[in-house]
Amino acid sequence: MEKEDDKSDRRKFLKLGAIAGGVVLLGSAIGKAISLDSAKEEGEKVKVLTADGTLMEVDGCHMKHPAAKKLTNAEMRKGVPGKKFVMVIDLSRCANARKCVEGCQKMHHKQAPTEWIKVKRMEDHATHAPFWLPQPCFHCDNPPCTKVCPVDATFKREDGLVMIDNERCIGCRFCMAACPYNARSFNWGEPIIPQGSELEEYSIEKSYPAKVGTVEKCDFCPDMGREGLLPDCVTACPNGTIYYGDQNEDTVTNGEETHRLKEFLQRRAGFRYLEDLGTEPRVYYLPPVNRDFPFEEATEEHNKEDYKII
Repeated sequence: MEKEDDKSDRRKFLKLGAIAGGVVLLGSAIGKAISLDSAKEEGEKVKVLTADGTLMEVDGCHMKHPAAKKLTNAEMRKGVPGKKFVMVIDLSRCANARKCVEGCQKMHHKQAPTEWIKVKRMEDHATHAPFWLPQPCFHCDNPPCTKVCPVDATFKREDGLVMIDNERCIGCRFCMAACPYNARSFNWGEPIIPQGSELEEYSIEKSYPAKVGTVEKCDFCPDMGREGLLPDCVTACPNGTIYYGDQNEDTVTNGEETHRLKEFLQRRAGFRYLEDLGTEPRVYYLPPVNRDFPFEEATEEHNKEDYKII
């Protein structure tokens, strides 16, 4: 059986991809430490995932990547053309490793206690076995948060994502009160800006640099999705718990496995959290059955505070 460390290393290695021909190639074979430019110069071999799902090696000099276009705020507010981003979370694989939280915090320059992804201990009933439930923003298709914002700072894009424009946000927190999932947080103090990034221009798609007195949340990493890359929460998980993809292409992947979205949800009895609220979340869950490992209680104090019975 493959060791978890080996599986994690492979998953992190699958970062680049394309969504075409019904198969999402959202994982790349180039590790974070190896850029396409260095591969081209040194003639290194890089791994890519083909349209039929085959992993193969090619010479780095054959990899082509166009220069990134600087997007306007209007383009970022509209979304990625032709896409409908979606996420599937397999509860049978979540062991509360919290690597998704750590990956998200590192990517978005966040520090505790701020968490855009919360991992909660859940129980359907007091007599049932508990399980861990990672909870990002659900990017609802019928989002109550956008309806209460007085300045259109939080809005729904054509690609399905619910975003926040912190240059418009006035900090009224109406959206926080309207969100039934408690997915948002507030910048009470001056956010920590990494050295050398002080003058970086604000980007709606990167949700960065953060601004004091504004609301923030999980953004589904649209800047990475636009480039065909997997969010760090997906690749950081050692168990392949989180799948990310495009509903229009009917495909999701965790970097190692690629599935047809509709068939995947039907076969595994997929569901959406608190769907009876009518919010129509874009995050689906697969039930915690036939688990890969036994449930273990949390050892960290901040996890113990999240215990909940649903």
